[in-house]
Amino acid sequence: MSHHRCFELPRNWPNPPFGIALVEPKIPPNTGAIARLCAATNSTLHLIEPLGFKITDRNLKRAGLDYWHSVKLRRHKSLREFLETHASTRKFFFSTGGRKTYTEISYQPGDMLVFGSETTGLPSNLIERERERVYGIPMRTDNVRSLNLAMSTSIVLYEALRQVG
Repeated sequence: MSHHRCFELPRNWPNPPFGIALVEPKIPPNTGAIARLCAATNSTLHLIEPLGFKITDRNLKRAGLDYWHSVKLRRHKSLREFLETHASTRKFFFSTGGRKTYTEISYQPGDMLVFGSETTGLPSNLIERERERVYGIPMRTDNVRSLNLAMSTSIVLYEALRQVG
């Protein structure tokens, strides 16, 4: 099998271009895949506790393969602490209950893209408080309830990268 080079991010790419925040993620392989995505795009990964796994979980490491050393990882003790720490950062929240589509956002480098846990999504009080900044990914809900967290993160992050780059 021949190995070909992928398109590479330009050298003058914003550093880091985006933040990906996962609120109380539960499934190690999803977080591992998102960590790999963050390493590939030079995005910072924010994990908001409590996590549904230990950061040393072998399934988490396996999903991120050998890219963990390239991940800009930040851990936050709670959603409140994360929101206070990043009070001045533009944040967009993604939920199956979002009334606007993720493509309606005019992304800017430095934006924080916030996703809820696989089992419960974002807290309802956060969705209510941030209603104007809650977005979704269009899908046939008669077929599925939601998309996989890693897939959703990839869709939104690459739209943001497309817009800025």
